[in-house]
Order: sequence, then C-alpha cells, then structure tokens
Amino acid sequence: MNVIKYLGAASVLATLLAGCSLAPTYERPALPVQTQWPADLAATANADANAGGSEAPSAASLPWQQFFRDPSLRQLISLALDHNRDLRVAALNIERARSLYQVQSADRLPTLNLGVSGARQETPNAVAPAGKGGLTTAYSVGLGVTAFELDLFGRVRNLSGAALERFSATEQARKTTQISVVAQVAYTYEALVADERLLALARQTLDSRTASHQRQVSLREMGASSDYDLRQSDSLLEAARIALLQAQRQRALDQNALALLIGQPVPAGLLPAADTDWNGSVIAELPAGLPSDLLTGRPDIAQQEALLRAANANIGAARAAFFPRISLTGSFGSASDALNGLFESGSRAWSFLPSITLPIFDGGRNRANLGVAQADRDIAVAQYEKTIQVAFREVADALAGQATLGAELRAVQAQERAEQQRHDLAKLRYDSGEASYLDYLDAQRAWFASQQQTIRTGLAEVQNRIALYKSLGGGWQEQSSSSATATDRLARKD
Repeated sequence: MNVIKYLGAASVLATLLAGCSLAPTYERPALPVQTQWPADLAATANADANAGGSEAPSAASLPWQQFFRDPSLRQLISLALDHNRDLRVAALNIERARSLYQVQSADRLPTLNLGVSGARQETPNAVAPAGKGGLTTAYSVGLGVTAFELDLFGRVRNLSGAALERFSATEQARKTTQISVVAQVAYTYEALVADERLLALARQTLDSRTASHQRQVSLREMGASSDYDLRQSDSLLEAARIALLQAQRQRALDQNALALLIGQPVPAGLLPAADTDWNGSVIAELPAGLPSDLLTGRPDIAQQEALLRAANANIGAARAAFFPRISLTGSFGSASDALNGLFESGSRAWSFLPSITLPIFDGGRNRANLGVAQADRDIAVAQYEKTIQVAFREVADALAGQATLGAELRAVQAQERAEQQRHDLAKLRYDSGEASYLDYLDAQRAWFASQQQTIRTGLAEVQNRIALYKSLGGGWQEQSSSSATATDRLARKD
C-alpha cells in the first residue's frame, strides 16, 4: 500500500504546486481607436440614444426577433439558423475545440490503467544463471500510473488554459457567423423587395412606352411624325425592355443567394412582394452607444481576445520548458507464477519510478519555442487591435449612412414627385402641340430614372439600418438564450 500513498502524495503535491505559473500577467490592450465617435457622427448617435430612451437595449442584447418585425423575414432567418452550412461548420468547430480542450485538460490528472499480463519462457541450461534452466511462468495484475507530470511550473496548466481559450474563441466565432448570416438574410430579403419594385416599375414603364410607340408608328404612317421621333421612341422602348430584363436577372440572382443562405429552396410564400413595407416600424431603432461598448457587444472582438489570452498562456508553457520536469511512474498489484496464486497472501507487487529531467543542451530549441510563443502573442495583439479598428469603422460607416440617407431619401422622393409633375405637364403640352415629342421623351426618361433612384435609395437606407445592427454586435442573441456560455460552464465543470 506504500505505493498508493506515494502516488496520492504526489497528486496532492501537484495540485498544491499548480498555482505556480510562468505566464505573463494578462492585461487587455488599450483601445486603438477614439473613445468617442467622430464629432459629425456623435450627434446622430446621441439622437438615437435619446430617441430610444434611457432604458433602450443595446444592439448586442436585442434579439433579432425584436429587431426584425417582418414575419416573412423572421421565418427566413429561422430557416437559415437551422440549415445554413456555415453555421453548421461553426457549431462543429465548437465541438472539436471542446474535445481538444478535454484531451489537453486530462494531462492535469494521473491516468490510471489496469494491466493484466502473463508470460512463459524456456531458458536453456547453458545460458541460465547457475546453469539451471527450464520453463518459467509469471502472471501479474494491477493498477499503474505512467509518466504523470508534476506540474511544478504550470506547463500543463497553461497548455490546458490555452486550449480552453481556443474553445472560447470558437464559441465566439459561431456567434460572429450567426450575426453575419442573420444580416445577410436581411440584406438579401430587402434586396428582393427592391427587385420586385424595380420589376413592377419596369413592366409598367414598358407597357406605357409600348402604347406610346404604337402611337408614334401610327403617326408616322399618317405622315404626322418624323423618322427622328420614331427612332427616339424605339430607343426609349428598348431601354424599358432592357430595364425589365435586368430586373428579372437581378431578382433571380438574389433568390439564388437567399436559397444558399437558408440552405434550401426559398418557400414561395416567404418571397417578398413589391408592396412590402419599408417604413420605420418594420425595423427597430438602435442607440449606438460608445466605442468601448463594442468590446462587450461584438463576438469577433471577444474571439480575438480569447486567442490573445491563449497566446499569453502559451508563453508560460514555453518558459516552463527551461525548468526541470518531474514525472512519476508506478504500479501496485499482484504477481505469481500461477493464475490461482495471483490473489493469495504474499503475492503483492509494486513499483515506484520517479524521474526528473533537467534541460542542459537542446540546440536552442526551448529558446526558439519561447520566441515563437512571444511572436504569436504580439501577432494576436495586432489582430485584436485590427479587429477593434474594423469594428469602429463599420459602426462609423453605418452612423454616417444614418446621418445622411434619411434626408437623401426624402430629397430623392421630392425629386421623383417633381419629375412626375414635369412628365404630366410635358404630356399635356405635347398632346396640345405646345411642345415637341423630344421634350416629352426627355420627361419620360427623367421620371423613370427618378423612380428607380427612389427605390435604390430606399434599399440603401433600410440596409444601412441592418448594417448598424450588425456592426454593433446584434443578431446572435436568442430570446430564450442562457447568460452562461458553454465555455463558462466547461470551466466551472473543471
């Protein structure tokens, strides 16, 4: 039983010494961006926050079901979350990282093995000790520990911690993927709304120009119009036909993109119609908050910080390689020259083989490994800072759009109304003979172009609101989500 005491004492000693770590103390890098949004955008951010009220939720805490209020869009997002292949790969990466962490974490505890062995050997007298050979038989059974490392300098613990941080990073990567999928489904759905509107406008314009062209053909046959006017009518008619074909092609492309996002053919009942609402009640308003809020709101930043902590822990493991490594091997059981004697009195057998390895010369391998670990940490810092800068730019871009797109849309709508009135007046003047056909055609072109611009600007405005929600970290929260992450639960379990 002494060996069990030795192994138990070694395990207790390893536990007591596990608090020793050579990893540098982790400090979160300073924000590589301004602490406030640019002055020309700050007013927009503050206005949004005041409009939302002091109790308005942040984008990261607002579930997508509450942000997107279109029932068809909600169903499409649900289908994408269930069937999108990128999300499926991200979820499988979490399971893979979880298993790798458990493999690495297992090294912190001794591994017990049950061994049973038997051997028979015939030894000739000529080579046997004292010249007495013969047949020998040996059987043994027992529990054994092989090369259990006493983690005196935190090498194993730091490797386990690095694996845990990588697992955390994959969990955050899945959230980032979900944010992207949710936003892309919304982008594509709203693009399909614009496609339907442009398609309806193109059909209406083609019908109108076809009727106008037939009138020009009749006038030319009667000699009341010139070839020049007829050719202008031909050009305008073909331009309308081109716009119709372009709208049909773009709608097909966006439907294909939506089918890829949701991982299956798009149900016909969920496709948007040309009269789908684009007013402010369809998408909730968001407060932008401060740049520092991005640290807690965006999973991609949390992912990079987890990788930075993992790189920090790897430095501790690399430093520990310069110090002695102590490992224990031992077994306790029974041995006998007959099977029926394995468990009889006096058959107890045990072994205890501690070993210590002190690095003396390794050709610079340990120093090089430490250099790699430190370089990896510096790379992780740069990637973390770059991620924050990209996040800052994405929010600033969305705020810039929010500050101008609403006013631009109102201006474009006013221009469309003016062009419609000009078109109607030009038609009246042409019908009464006060204006040329060229004036009427120019009014037609301008009105059609302004109608198209209104639809495209409306799409840009609604997609910009989606972009602000995405850039602020919204889209990964579920209405019934738990506050504890899988990483937190796994860390507490360990």
